Amino acid sequence: MSEILTITNLSKKYKGNDKYSVKDLSFQVKEGELFAFLGPNGAGKSTTIKCITGALPYSEGNIKICGHDLHERPIDAKKNIGYVPDNHFTYDTMTGGEYVNFMADIYGVGINDRKTRADKYVELFGLTDAIGKPIGSYSHGMKQKICVIGALIHNPKLWILDEPLTGLDPQSAYNLKELMKEHCKEGNSVLFSSHIIEVVEKLCDRLAIIDKGSLIISGSMEEIRAKNEDNSLEEFFLSVTQGDVLVGDENEEFKF
Repeated sequence: MSEILTITNLSKKYKGNDKYSVKDLSFQVKEGELFAFLGPNGAGKSTTIKCITGALPYSEGNIKICGHDLHERPIDAKKNIGYVPDNHFTYDTMTGGEYVNFMADIYGVGINDRKTRADKYVELFGLTDAIGKPIGSYSHGMKQKICVIGALIHNPKLWILDEPLTGLDPQSAYNLKELMKEHCKEGNSVLFSSHIIEVVEKLCDRLAIIDKGSLIISGSMEEIRAKNEDNSLEEFFLSVTQGDVLVGDENEEFKF
């Protein structure tokens, strides 16, 4: 399998802070993989994801997406990404339909493809009655759903989700997890961050555990279990992380 995402020695330090939020981080996500990024709150998950998407600058290390270096060929790299942030970054004055079309325009999605995909996802997430209304009138969960649709409208090779299940009702959470599996079966890849261990254990093919900005372990579920025969993933996770929050404002320098 070819590598969809390759991170090599990535380090990120926020302005005004002596400590690294991410330090010498390396891992890969391969084609067709559902890859989980697991860590306690403040471990550096969101910082890493924002570096991958280009929302945060970084000066140390290397990120490649579908073979495109993010520094050298940022547009080519970003064309292959669909991103669902943890803060529902949308335009509240747009209707849901306008937002989805805006995202489709950015990625050059044809009229037929965008309509087929949009119709499928709008129905799946129960947004038929809301799609013509301003996003500012949406609930937290509805904003999450419209962000998912906007991220999938161009069928990206790498779908990135930052704490994607927060605020979703059980049916929508189930639908989202099924979409993640489906996306990988089509030869694409999914990278999602979480601190919900049960979801990671049931859903992912491989995972990386990060704490205090550093990689603790990375491998398949089988490899993790082989190294941890006597404990559950939850017990292993708690034994290698302390859950301390890093110093630093993860919103600093945020850009699009």
